[in-house]
Amino acid sequence: MHVTEPTQTATEQLLITRAVDDAVTKMDVSFVSGARIFVDTDYVDQARDRNVLFARYMMSAVRDRMLHAGALISDDRAGADVIVELRSGGQSVDHNTLLIGIPSIPIPLSLLFPTVNTVTLPELALFKRDRQIGVAKLAVTAYRQSTGALTGSSGPSFGSSNHTERIILLVIDDINSDIEPKELQSRTH
Repeated sequence: MHVTEPTQTATEQLLITRAVDDAVTKMDVSFVSGARIFVDTDYVDQARDRNVLFARYMMSAVRDRMLHAGALISDDRAGADVIVELRSGGQSVDHNTLLIGIPSIPIPLSLLFPTVNTVTLPELALFKRDRQIGVAKLAVTAYRQSTGALTGSSGPSFGSSNHTERIILLVIDDINSDIEPKELQSRTH
């Protein structure tokens, strides 16, 4: 059974934000060094039904990257020399599972025992791999406020993260993950 509050598990949240961090780190934003910039987030689709998760985290990560590249942040468009448009081409988790063994099986018992609807037999894994990969695609384009001329563009920047759990012969459990320190990985067991 999979129960989580909020909708995404902690692992899914960390996969996405780690992929965003990876994409942001790979961005070449040297063209903002020394410029007073305004980060325009109008092109980041924040509508809940569009499933762009953690948009504010992404925006803040890009602002942080710009500051580390030597930019000066302006809180309003009028006070900036350069406008930096941020866009996201995707943020999500790909999930696939491979099982060699017997999956968990629900068995209806209502005909034999009227008070019991179903009993679920547990999964018996000779080998199981449960892989989740976080993916993010980001880009920024910068232009002069006064002329509209292109200052620079990062081009698409791709980021990824990984969380893979393997179970061998029912008991050997191994996790390979880049989303959290090794000492915290035991929380998923």
